[in-house]
Amino acid sequence: MDIQITADKIRAGERRALARAITLVESTRRDDRTRAADLLSALGTDHQALRIGLSGTPGVGKSTFIETFGKMLTGQGLRVAVLAVDPSSTRSGGSILGDKTRMDLLARDPLAFIRPSPSQTQLGGVARRTREAIALCEAAKFDVVLIETVGVGQSETAVAEMSDLFLLLLAPAGGDELQGVKRGIMETCDIILVNKADGDLKPQAMRTCADYASALRLMRKRAQDPPRDTHDFPKAMAVSALQEDGIDAAWGEIQTLASWRKDTGIWDARRASQSRFWFQEEVRAGLLSRLTSDKGVKAELAALEDDVAQGKFRPAQAAETAIAKLFPPAGSKHGDAPDETGDTG
Repeated sequence: MDIQITADKIRAGERRALARAITLVESTRRDDRTRAADLLSALGTDHQALRIGLSGTPGVGKSTFIETFGKMLTGQGLRVAVLAVDPSSTRSGGSILGDKTRMDLLARDPLAFIRPSPSQTQLGGVARRTREAIALCEAAKFDVVLIETVGVGQSETAVAEMSDLFLLLLAPAGGDELQGVKRGIMETCDIILVNKADGDLKPQAMRTCADYASALRLMRKRAQDPPRDTHDFPKAMAVSALQEDGIDAAWGEIQTLASWRKDTGIWDARRASQSRFWFQEEVRAGLLSRLTSDKGVKAELAALEDDVAQGKFRPAQAAETAIAKLFPPAGSKHGDAPDETGDTG
């Protein structure tokens, strides 16, 4: 792959070049990582898309919503990229679901691009290289990038660290559903969309929407810090992706919040904070990769793992020893063994 030629093709909007580039940034091979860094550097950061993170409980209709929402956006002439992070096979590491099969109409739209990626072992519901894939889509001049994440979990709030707005999609349900949603993801989301507000479920959806609106107001009152946004957000709305009801209104609210953040400087500050966050994450991941790729270190770690499994040392003791061997404290003896007199419980 010629880096400059590929960069030119991506800027020209060639979907095949974009797909190959995303495959490159997702690779874990060291030579591919170098080429991916060169490609991203060649592309630069001339264009910014609206990055929208989207999460929701299983069966809530995320794919139906994204297809309906995406078709509405492309109908307005906007170019839409969907990065769908699917659950991974524990054996092959590949995607289990494959969102192209669940968004058939949007997948055929010339103004849309859908890319399913395996989450592998990454916490936060997003693949480790999703942020680089977003940068590639922005270089390809997409106007909106939707990041669909795996399920709802406490650690999934990491998607907020790569999006400009975060939507939480929920189904009509009672108090048990409200109790089951983690507080962390509730505090992170900007708009809650109660989907399936149609037919017999519509009255229940409206009640559920009111319940979530009340919960959001209560959380704002109890917050220690000043509000992060205008008093109108976060908010809850009822939509029906199947009947395309409320989708335009949701898009209007998204635009309102995005414009407010740009006007007040929150947009730029948020992106700067996200860059710092991912820098720290890359340092942690890089250090771990170096540890696990060094044969000598791997052997020492394996020996310590055996000692822990046999109950000779506590996991925390062995971990401290491993770290001390790599980064010995000043004045300490390099390679000291764990203190075996401690409790091994």
